[in-house]
Amino acid sequence: MRNIKLSLEYDGTNYCGWQIQPNGITIQGVVTEFLNRLEGEPVTLYGAGRTDAGVHALNQVASFFTKKTIPCDKIKRAINGSIPLDIRVREVQEMPLDFHARFSAKGKSYLYKLALGEIVSPFEYRYFYHYPYKLDIAKIQIGASFLVGEHDFSAFATAPETHSCVRTITRLNIIQEHDQLNFQVEGNGFLRYMVRTIVGTLLEVGRGKISSDEILEILESKNRSRAGATAPACGLTLLKVHY
Repeated sequence: MRNIKLSLEYDGTNYCGWQIQPNGITIQGVVTEFLNRLEGEPVTLYGAGRTDAGVHALNQVASFFTKKTIPCDKIKRAINGSIPLDIRVREVQEMPLDFHARFSAKGKSYLYKLALGEIVSPFEYRYFYHYPYKLDIAKIQIGASFLVGEHDFSAFATAPETHSCVRTITRLNIIQEHDQLNFQVEGNGFLRYMVRTIVGTLLEVGRGKISSDEILEILESKNRSRAGATAPACGLTLLKVHY
């Protein structure tokens, strides 16, 4: 038995997220369907985490067990030659049997991109949230600083499927480059919609609808209704899974 690690990138626009669903096309479903044919029997593909519908990835990680002796480079070519072009396997590696794409992960990095200009290029609109409003970037940065560290992020999650909402954000950088605003977020784990809700809340800080200091109150409230709207999926990309 061999344990195979896949590093994938994908444009999530046309998919119902990573995780297999009964009534929708998913990244995991597409790749698993091919692996089932390759193996000649059902294969379980474990993902490092679930990206939601419309969310992209530059380096999602998945793993599966196989009895086949096919070299890793041939597995890579076989998968890429059989799946849609908006999903690519970047790397295939054989790992120790105790490696698990999800449970071996130590953290993740995400990037959320906003386009602040009057228009968004038709070549970029799939990967940006168009937000043509005046923002106070300094206030956003102050608000973001309160979210760094270990906190209960219940107020920034939608229907969390876990007993604990405590997570640690190790980095939350807000960087403006001309008409583009980037939110770079790194942490040991993220709840459902957590990054997108953080972005949506900080945008309200930037527009003066919420004060920077209120971020602490929102955290302490553990009340989702106190935070801002969930930002659209199109602006979010999973950058890296840390092991």
